[in-house]
Amino acid sequence: MGSPGLSNSATATRVGISEPISTGGPTEFDVIKSRELEKFLADAGLYESHEEAIRREEVLGRLDQIVKKWVKNISSAKGFNEQLVQEANAKIFTFGSYRLGVHGPGADIDTLCVGPKHASRNVDFFGELYRMLAEMPEVQELHPVPDAHVPVMKFKFSGVSIDLLYANVALWVIPEDLDVSQESILQNVDEQTVRSLNGCRVTDQILRLVPNIQTFRTTLRCMRLWAKRRGVYSNVTGFLGGINWALLVARICQLYPNALPSMLLSRFFRVYNMWRWPNPVMLCPIQEGSLGLPFWDPRKNYKDRLHLMPIITPAYPCMNSSYNVSISTLRVMMEEFQRGNEICEAIEASQSRWDILFEPFAFFEAHKNYLQMDIASETEEDLRNWKGWVESRIRLLTLKIERDTNGVLQCHPHPGEFSDKSKPFHHSYFMGLRRKQGTNPQEGEQFDIRLTVEDFKRDVYAYSFWKPSMWIHISHVKRKDIPNFVFPGGVRPSHSTKSTAESRSVPKPRGSNSPQAAISRRKRKQDEINKGISLIDSSSTSVSASDASLLDERRAKRQFEADVADTLSNVKCPENLSGDGPEVTGIVKSTSPAKPSSTSCGSSLGTTTMKKPVIEQSLQPIVSHQGSLDLLDGIGGVQLKSEVQDNDKDREIKLSEFFITEQALGAAIEGEGSSIQQIGDLEELEPLELTASTAVASTSTRVPAQKPLIRFNFTSLAKATSNSAS
Repeated sequence: MGSPGLSNSATATRVGISEPISTGGPTEFDVIKSRELEKFLADAGLYESHEEAIRREEVLGRLDQIVKKWVKNISSAKGFNEQLVQEANAKIFTFGSYRLGVHGPGADIDTLCVGPKHASRNVDFFGELYRMLAEMPEVQELHPVPDAHVPVMKFKFSGVSIDLLYANVALWVIPEDLDVSQESILQNVDEQTVRSLNGCRVTDQILRLVPNIQTFRTTLRCMRLWAKRRGVYSNVTGFLGGINWALLVARICQLYPNALPSMLLSRFFRVYNMWRWPNPVMLCPIQEGSLGLPFWDPRKNYKDRLHLMPIITPAYPCMNSSYNVSISTLRVMMEEFQRGNEICEAIEASQSRWDILFEPFAFFEAHKNYLQMDIASETEEDLRNWKGWVESRIRLLTLKIERDTNGVLQCHPHPGEFSDKSKPFHHSYFMGLRRKQGTNPQEGEQFDIRLTVEDFKRDVYAYSFWKPSMWIHISHVKRKDIPNFVFPGGVRPSHSTKSTAESRSVPKPRGSNSPQAAISRRKRKQDEINKGISLIDSSSTSVSASDASLLDERRAKRQFEADVADTLSNVKCPENLSGDGPEVTGIVKSTSPAKPSSTSCGSSLGTTTMKKPVIEQSLQPIVSHQGSLDLLDGIGGVQLKSEVQDNDKDREIKLSEFFITEQALGAAIEGEGSSIQQIGDLEELEPLELTASTAVASTSTRVPAQKPLIRFNFTSLAKATSNSAS
């Protein structure tokens, strides 16, 4: 059920950018709870059988033979002499969940083919190798994606799903002992090769930087299962993917090097429930490198300052692996971290169980209002291509809604698709809608997202390989109108009043004076204050001032039906929760399905009366343009300072390492600190692929803080390197 325990000897030397919070060993209670946790994972079917493991190894061995034959064939076809043809070689590497040792039954294998410089990507890899694979009977569902950000060939080999990337490095001959973790492998290669190599390099570096590989693997298995069941495992929709969760878990392992999985899981939620984003999570200092490749540096790169939840990869060039996170999805994850922390505290008090922590999130009971996105095509291949494109765009709809409603309407995308068996080549996606917490409906005001939806559909229909048979339709549906095919077995659950708050709260432990009971009471009190999002269904018409009485009547009827959970007010989100902005009653409208045409996209909206709110972004700048750097880096807000020369020709900022004492960080995490200070609130949208301009303004308003401030010392990389060497 896993690999034997391996240790990187971190108990003797520090691993990571700071001292551990605790180096204490496990207690008897930790041992018992870890055994319970491992049994829970086994019962959940997370471990593959011995036979399946052997079949995977056989498939990888066969694939390695195929690429070796392929590179010899193309070398011969290009006219190389017999000796060079015999020496020609290619090699298969694995990365991702399989390389980390946390894959489950039926999971795909992320693989990388490294070939010589004369084996090109477009002609040889997606040409000759594709033809070789297409002719093999054991290869099914072969699907090349050469235009992806990271070009990939997807297929099944003897029933095993494979994602195959390609990197042609600047070598004539690929040695069998090639080490892709060396920086020199990145010399004289294109950006696609750098991105393709990055997966292997990051995975290997993670395994080097965790103190105990086995406890890391078990904890990561837990977090992957938890994230999937709670609906926050999806990089493409704005949550976190496999590599993101691996980096977050690895950092907790560094902070608690001798802890068992049960304690690591508990501390995961405790640490990240307190984390003040956009402080970056890093496993090691960021290296500038010698090749001049761009890396994550918010001091120099404006776009890097806009990232809301930076989780930095440890291999050069270090990048933010979670740039897809939006304000809405970050809010959802922070709520889940808080719920996880409360349940783990209850488990430590013997007042809850692991199965409660891993309880699936009731997505279709969590909100009153949803957007339903239907897509379809005429063939399976066209649907597969159309589906991949649409899924890569869903995040833009979240950003556009946040932008056009001034952040009042927040989105909760479901990370997967649903299919109605009665409709072939058809998929449906759903997105929960709710009002931003801290805002209440206000009479006479409304927002209308019909033009936002049409704007999004125009972006989707801009697909380079669009066909007339590919279409998309977006509509507003209420909870009671959710189609039955989204539910298990196509059967709608019996009537339930379970709300978002209840689905994310801890079962009430024995004793009304417990901390969990107090939290629940606070939640109920705040929910009573923050009632009210009333989204009128899509069949309703715009409400003018003359229809105020009708609106009042509707609001009166709906007042007591308002979903209290749509505005959780006790969640520590990183956005501005002051609630000083305008409070509106939202009206969500969507248009009937339409295919793109010469008169396209919104012609039916010509008579629509709609007043979009002005987009006003209130942003506390992360980086000062007057020479000093205020970066939020760590628990509770970290002030990092560096000296920047104002002389433009000498404007260079040395990359620095972050240090923190074990006592300071431990005091913050374990709740011993008492000094609290708020640096500032960050509320912004990443402008990726959004054309609307935003007004950025500084704000000096300070609000009462919820998290402690810890100060890091900011030292130069050269000094850090010399210290570590000594």
